[in-house]
Amino acid sequence: MSSDRRRRGLMLAVSSPSGAGKTSLCRRLMADHADLVLSVSVTTRGARPGEEHGREYHFITEPEFDRLIEQDALLEWAEVHGHRYGSPRLTVEQALQGGEDVLFDIDWQGARSIAMKAPLDTVRVFILPPSIAELRRRLYARAQDRPEVIERRVEKAKSEIERWREYDYVVVNEDFDRSYAELAHIYHAERSRRPRNVWIEDYVGRLMDERV
Repeated sequence: MSSDRRRRGLMLAVSSPSGAGKTSLCRRLMADHADLVLSVSVTTRGARPGEEHGREYHFITEPEFDRLIEQDALLEWAEVHGHRYGSPRLTVEQALQGGEDVLFDIDWQGARSIAMKAPLDTVRVFILPPSIAELRRRLYARAQDRPEVIERRVEKAKSEIERWREYDYVVVNEDFDRSYAELAHIYHAERSRRPRNVWIEDYVGRLMDERV
């Protein structure tokens, strides 16, 4: 980024029910945009084979996690299957100040927490499936879970979909390429918002000082 085109980054929080295509869309968006970085969460669970500290997660102890909560150093956190996960505030803030945008592949509770703590920096996008039947088909096609687990995911999806009104944008992922284009347009437009482009004020000042 040019030094005279300073901008403040944004936090892009993308949510969806399982199987709607959120992760695939986010991966492509990151691959296509160098200024977009994935938020790396802290977690109290141990590293799994192939995982590296600082890449998939920052692996920390329970007392360390407690200290982060006490210091209000997390934008959001949640407990999942006996382990806690959270988004560190400091690293995100440093990225935003440096002009980087931070992507959160996150559920609706996390997106709500982030938006409450940083409303001016947060953009929320909800990805919807074209139908519940198609959502179920995609989950079975992935062949990652037992049928009873998939059916529970489908039922949970309905309660998650009810949160769509909390989001700034909604994308129906019927066709991947078209949905990706919508998500990319949203991202580009939000990057161009005047308050995030702090360079404009000085630029306009120089224009006004020019002799005609």
